[in-house]
Amino acid sequence: MIKHLLQLSLLNFLYLFIALPSHGQGAQNPIIHADVPDMAMIRVGDTYYMSSTTMHMSPGLPIMKSRDLVNWELVNYAYDTLGDVDALNLTNGESAYGKGSWASSLRFHDGTYYVTTFAQTTGKTYIFSTKDIENGPWKVQSFEPSLHDHTLFFDDDGKVYMIWGGGQLKMVELREDLSGIKPGTERVLIENATAPAGPNVGLPAEGSQLFKVNGKYYLFNIAWPKGGMRTVIVHRADKITGPYESRVAFQDKGVAQGGLIDTPDGDWYAYLFRDYGAVGRIPYLVPVKWEDGWPILGVEGKVPDELSLPASKGLVPGIVASDEFTRKKGNSALPLVWQWNHNPVDALWSVTERKGHLRLKTGRVDQDFLQARNTLTQRTIGPESAASTAIDVSNMKAGDVAGLALLQQGYGLVGVKYENGAKSIVMVNADSGSPVVAESIPLKQEKVYLKAEGDFRNRRDVATFYYSLDGKTWKRIGSQLKMAYTIPHFMGYRFGLFNYATKTPGGYVDFDYFHIDDRITNASKAQAAE
Repeated sequence: MIKHLLQLSLLNFLYLFIALPSHGQGAQNPIIHADVPDMAMIRVGDTYYMSSTTMHMSPGLPIMKSRDLVNWELVNYAYDTLGDVDALNLTNGESAYGKGSWASSLRFHDGTYYVTTFAQTTGKTYIFSTKDIENGPWKVQSFEPSLHDHTLFFDDDGKVYMIWGGGQLKMVELREDLSGIKPGTERVLIENATAPAGPNVGLPAEGSQLFKVNGKYYLFNIAWPKGGMRTVIVHRADKITGPYESRVAFQDKGVAQGGLIDTPDGDWYAYLFRDYGAVGRIPYLVPVKWEDGWPILGVEGKVPDELSLPASKGLVPGIVASDEFTRKKGNSALPLVWQWNHNPVDALWSVTERKGHLRLKTGRVDQDFLQARNTLTQRTIGPESAASTAIDVSNMKAGDVAGLALLQQGYGLVGVKYENGAKSIVMVNADSGSPVVAESIPLKQEKVYLKAEGDFRNRRDVATFYYSLDGKTWKRIGSQLKMAYTIPHFMGYRFGLFNYATKTPGGYVDFDYFHIDDRITNASKAQAAE
């Protein structure tokens, strides 16, 4: 009898386990726990494409692809380099940190894809177009001035517009060939687009994205009232020229700025992002329903933790990926997950000069890591991530510094420094605003293993650095880095491989691999908890 009751209890338990609603089986917010801000999104058939901001990185204006709105992969960039100027080249003391190209607009019209952006660095507005968004080639057109946070819009009558601005929103009509602004067409579209968010203006309404649904025009913007949170504002009109009526459309957790996307089945979502500390600005999806011709965002006005969409398979390898640096003969390319910090000098890097290695050479003298050229980067990912590499330092020159970094204004790095005729493993911590050598350990061999781990759980934002002499036994080095998202860089932390000279150019180092993982060690978690 007891055995029977135990079996019955077990069966009941299994039945309840199977019958209860499953949790964690579908998509979770955020849909991408990594720095993918200022998204613009389109659907073509059953395929979604998304563009985003990467500012000072090169190549830039990334294009991502998804079949389900949740699992995204990098498939292209609109440009290799935005321009040949000192700020983008990291030359003559200039940089484009926090600048470069900003929020983009993405459209598909008459068989052609268009992605546009603007740049303070060059003072221009850019329109990139292609018939094949995943492979190119891209045609580029640019004109002055730089139209801040603009939205490109092809209307049904064949006219093409851009709407832009902050607070006061303006509109222009573009020439038929999109080569510039049609003279005499500039007008104020909305005098005070921030008004729905109240009188306490912090960030005036910006981030314009325009949509046409069932014959009505819907203009999405973001505002940030003083003492409040990032807020979605929607303006609606029957004509593109207005008049527009408005309302606050969403206000929860600071999730804001983006627009509308529908599925082939007729479901609607708003794609938005959230400032989330050191990992960066991370994308969310919010369900949308329509009432009285207005989009109603959220579930009872809130961001849902779960979505009725397929589960995420993770950000590896679609958004970030490991690289063994092995290439087939004739292939010298880098996977799309990689971006250079500013424009690279192509003659100073190679994945073919030594088989299975990335070679970074020094070409000039720099005194600071943030001014070093040819730092190769990938995003960090949350809630936790780690990167490791092995580096051959036998061809460094006196004064050289090379290794693995977490790049932001308050950076941290672990690497090898060659000075006074000897090499040392160093950990440098710049979270105070100035770089400090937190620890230095003599190095007697020519190959060393390096690792950086980032704990972004609940905005803990702490990084721990390690080294190994055999690739198996790891030792913590230096101090913990308190990571902080800073406006001067305007970007989440990135893992970076670097090599720069402080005395004599011409040395080089070879990286054997780059491994990225979405887990950190218990040792890092323990240190973060200290």
